[in-house]
Amino acid sequence: MTISSLTERDLVARIQSRLPPAPSWLAVGIGDDAAVVEPERNRLDVLTVDASVEGIHFDRRWSPPGAIGHRALAVNLSDLAAMGAAPRSALLSLVLPTALPCDEFDGIIDGIATLAAAHHVHVIGGNLTRSPGPLMLDITAIGTVKRRQTLVRSGAMPGDEIYVTGTIGAAGAGLQMLQQATAPLDAATNPCVQRYLYPVPRVRAGMIVARNRAASACIDLSDGFADGIQRVTTASGVGATIDFTTIPFEPAALAWTDTDAHNPGTSLLTLGDDYELLFTVTPRARRRFLAAARAAGVTVTRVGVCTKERDLQFVNAPAETATFPEGFSHFR
Repeated sequence: MTISSLTERDLVARIQSRLPPAPSWLAVGIGDDAAVVEPERNRLDVLTVDASVEGIHFDRRWSPPGAIGHRALAVNLSDLAAMGAAPRSALLSLVLPTALPCDEFDGIIDGIATLAAAHHVHVIGGNLTRSPGPLMLDITAIGTVKRRQTLVRSGAMPGDEIYVTGTIGAAGAGLQMLQQATAPLDAATNPCVQRYLYPVPRVRAGMIVARNRAASACIDLSDGFADGIQRVTTASGVGATIDFTTIPFEPAALAWTDTDAHNPGTSLLTLGDDYELLFTVTPRARRRFLAAARAAGVTVTRVGVCTKERDLQFVNAPAETATFPEGFSHFR
């Protein structure tokens, strides 16, 4: 059975059946023309939106329905994490091909609902429409943060240390593995495929670092390590020196992408979809930052320092990486 056999009311009912009861702060939720939300006292709203388009962001040949829904929400939660915000609610807009099977539709919603529940996010409304073209998911996520705790990209200063969470390159390598596979790959046994299909937004890390005012700037690495460095330094009006040997490349990604032993990791610098966080931290706040990372349960690695000179450079890098690479871009 495909969604063409259902009405819009049927589809909305299928969504509602997979969501928890409405919270007390939701005055009007799913089923009306718009949602009505009671603001959280003494906090600012943080809003972000991301579209996930079949053929661009995912491929249904190798992306399970649950992973499609998970990723669509995870990218929004990662943006909130980079701002230090606590996720609160989400609006879901679905553009659905009429041939989409109902079980795939249900799986996508389950993927969204499961991740939303894990981060105490409530789906409060949205929109459904038919499409002759690809499947599209457009999610607006809303979080809250105290005014003086908001993380931005523009706060770095010369002398600030640069840290990243987790490892770099896993998701991009996972996508390449899926694209080139001749047989299905098991995400449970392949860390790169797992990171691509089911990215883990660093929500708790962003919230705790922000709460402790332990970072001067932050960005999520949705478009890759190189892109994140460039965007923070440009916004802050600083440069950066990166020690290539300290970049925490994912070992399985290194094994997959780099056959040149003299140039390990270079191709991973521009791969997107990691959804790790990059922080800049003043030397005075270093202890506070490291304590916040421990409290959040994430590994952080110091990879460089911000400089007064506005150029970007590597030290201890292969000759081929002397020039700082461009990050990933949808429009190039």
